[in-house]
Amino acid sequence: MKEGLNDIAAKFQLSGVVESVRPLGDGFINDTFIVKTVGDAPDYILQRKNKAIFPDVPAMMDNINRVSNHIRRHVIAAGGDPMREAMTVVPTTDGKLCYEGTNGDFWATTVFIPDTIAYNKADTPELARKGGQGIGRFQAQLADFREPLAETIKGFHNIRFRFQQWDEALKRDAAGRIKDLSTEISWIENRRKKMLDFWQLVEDGTIPTRVTHNDTKINNILFDKNGEVLCVIDLDTVMASTSLNDFGDAIRSYCNTGDEDDQDLSRVSMSVPMFEAYADGYLSERAAQLTQSELDWLAFSALYITYEQVLRFLMDYIDGDNYYKIKSPDHNLIRTHAQERMLEDMESKYPQMQDTIVNIDKKYRM
Repeated sequence: MKEGLNDIAAKFQLSGVVESVRPLGDGFINDTFIVKTVGDAPDYILQRKNKAIFPDVPAMMDNINRVSNHIRRHVIAAGGDPMREAMTVVPTTDGKLCYEGTNGDFWATTVFIPDTIAYNKADTPELARKGGQGIGRFQAQLADFREPLAETIKGFHNIRFRFQQWDEALKRDAAGRIKDLSTEISWIENRRKKMLDFWQLVEDGTIPTRVTHNDTKINNILFDKNGEVLCVIDLDTVMASTSLNDFGDAIRSYCNTGDEDDQDLSRVSMSVPMFEAYADGYLSERAAQLTQSELDWLAFSALYITYEQVLRFLMDYIDGDNYYKIKSPDHNLIRTHAQERMLEDMESKYPQMQDTIVNIDKKYRM
């Protein structure tokens, strides 16, 4: 017999009586539902986790639970509200962190945090600053986290691993498209050494490994009704890597004056005011904790993550568009060109980006 959503919700240790289970949002990765309860009991977020993206959901949920519990301890120590400023994983009725359904799907539940604001885009420097503050605080709360974390997505932001995939994709030429991509492939290859040299610093420990969120777009931060940072959510990709990945990923997302798949490349550039604002918010929480090597390479991380995204879009196009959802046959190539333009603009502004980091760091260390 097929399990209904109410049947699945009943597998978790929920307080109160379930009134309804309804879809929430239109997430790209997981299927998300809100579980409404009767009376004063909390509501809940129920998610069907995507096994194609996260092959070991129990390990992922263990990551989320341990990281959330660590953040909760910091919130309590600071006199905050742990039910609003940290995620709360709800175990199943048999004490597990996720439920495996009769058809093999994995489900997980967290407590819903009410009376919050979420933004789909940071469209002002002030909001960018708040976003930087949110991710900076998240990392600061986990600076003393010493437990091992599972690698939920193999090789995520590891450019050496990405180049292995890239080289294999070029050999396969699965969609027969390489013959028309000499300019794009040369663009990738001309920057290969620079990106590998950066990643070598992570591999040899010059740039330390910490706990990272790895998906730092602004809609993964909840704000209270006063517009202040409340809680970082969507911890599926929490892993051990360099803090710089989170910074670089945010800059790529926040600071693009165009769209990720903009066909009008004249609209695409890196907004310096948005970069300055995000960096200020981030370093207001992190300046005292980062090493000199992290500060030295913080601006470069934006170039690194943008380059990785170019590589992944072009690789998917070469492979026949198997990973990213596309709206047209050349959608991944359009994305490739837009992100190439974004990186080229970052490269032209890189000295200014470095100076910005130095000046902001001085402000918070005075």
